[in-house]
Amino acid sequence: MDDTSGCDGSCKIGRIMGKRFRFGILGTGNIARQFALGVADSSHCEVAAVGSRREGSAEVFAKRFNAQTSHGSYEALLADGSVDAVYVSLPNAMHHEWTIKALEAGKHVLCEKPIACSLNQARDMYDAAKKHSRVLIEAFMYRSHPLTRAVLGEIKNGAIGKVKLIRASFCYSTNKIQGNVRFSPELAGGALMDVGCYCVDLARLVTAADPVTIQSIGRRHETGVDEYACGTLGYDNGVVATFCCGVSVQTDNAALICGDQGFVRVPVPWKPPASGAHYVVDVMTPPKQDQSHAKRPDKRVVEVNAEGTLYGLEADDFAASVVDGRPPAISAADSLANTRVLEELRQRMVWT
Repeated sequence: MDDTSGCDGSCKIGRIMGKRFRFGILGTGNIARQFALGVADSSHCEVAAVGSRREGSAEVFAKRFNAQTSHGSYEALLADGSVDAVYVSLPNAMHHEWTIKALEAGKHVLCEKPIACSLNQARDMYDAAKKHSRVLIEAFMYRSHPLTRAVLGEIKNGAIGKVKLIRASFCYSTNKIQGNVRFSPELAGGALMDVGCYCVDLARLVTAADPVTIQSIGRRHETGVDEYACGTLGYDNGVVATFCCGVSVQTDNAALICGDQGFVRVPVPWKPPASGAHYVVDVMTPPKQDQSHAKRPDKRVVEVNAEGTLYGLEADDFAASVVDGRPPAISAADSLANTRVLEELRQRMVWT
């Protein structure tokens, strides 16, 4: 797979002078609100317009987040000439259709994770980006935080030796079932698609490889989606990655990358704060469970602060890819590989 965003370089629009990069947001749900708040804190971007199926919803959103224009249809947003790029915040099953329509309308697209419901859909989307010379990037916001790059740097520099195990979790518990897209099979809901995709992406980021063994087990909710699940990914280089995800269970939501000389623990990998984000480099040989782990001198805590909030960093990264040709925070190759893994995890899931 080519390591590109779907753009061969001809889609650079040149450095924007004297104005901010302007996003149009498709959808007015929770993730759209989080993104709009982040854009307000970004260095180079703004929300120019919002599109919803209901004019009233778009108007309320536009007023709250200082968007200049609201549209009562998705089509009207795509036709808005003031918009440089579209942020697709719609339910998973709608990513394919509306990303392609946005690309066909001449817009660059930042599409919320997971980018598609199947590998074939994802390929269609990147083919459309190339055909229309537009940038398409999947929105994994944690990749834009310097904490993620710092952790990857520690691993590449040999701080923990050869990586052998990756353990990660991303779970939360909600009682809001009615009308929640995460519990809709028709909209490609479920724990794997909603939050398990982060764990799959982290394994791809650390290993820079495709798993050759893919296994999953989960609990089926009465609506038909996986409400919690665990997966195992095996790689040719010997790395084994395990993860748990869920929408009805609580856990620590941490990431652990283990090598033969130590391990890195990231307490808050998915939504690190602008200030106070950190990771721990540690070693425990031989294991002494009765020893105070926190006081050992070989434990190193590294704080990594960002210059802005998470979704603002993501927006600025995307704008830099469009305007200056900066490599995307997540490549097309990574997104396609992640989509394949998620598809196989869902197809092969053993239910309990």
